[in-house]
Amino acid sequence: MTERARVDAVLDAFHAAAAAADEDRYVATLATDAVFLGTAPGERWAGQSFRDFVHSHFSRGKGWSYAPSTRSVDIASDGLTAWFDETAENEHFGACRGTGILRRDAGEWRIVQYNLTIPVPDELVPELVAKIRGMRPE
Repeated sequence: MTERARVDAVLDAFHAAAAAADEDRYVATLATDAVFLGTAPGERWAGQSFRDFVHSHFSRGKGWSYAPSTRSVDIASDGLTAWFDETAENEHFGACRGTGILRRDAGEWRIVQYNLTIPVPDELVPELVAKIRGMRPE
């Protein structure tokens, strides 16, 4: 199996475990110091705080489903770091973009950072920015 295929397998397992609310399999894809950035401004979880967030949902059988459709992966020349971007469909958010970094520790790839965003067409930016600014407390 190529390193690219190994990275793909980890990312695919990450998404499959989330959809099944399988906490053990999901956490197994993450580095202990993993950081997850969600779509909302305050959604940044690191290490144990992310595991606690995951547990609060998965322990009740509530996962989330993002189906990756396209993915680009680059692996550093030393073979220890990989970075990716992918398109992942979600029923609520539509086509999202996931980007992140994986690190190879003891021969195993683990997700170090995952950043989930909702790409916004440039034509919608002025209106969207105005709405976001209007939501901020004075």
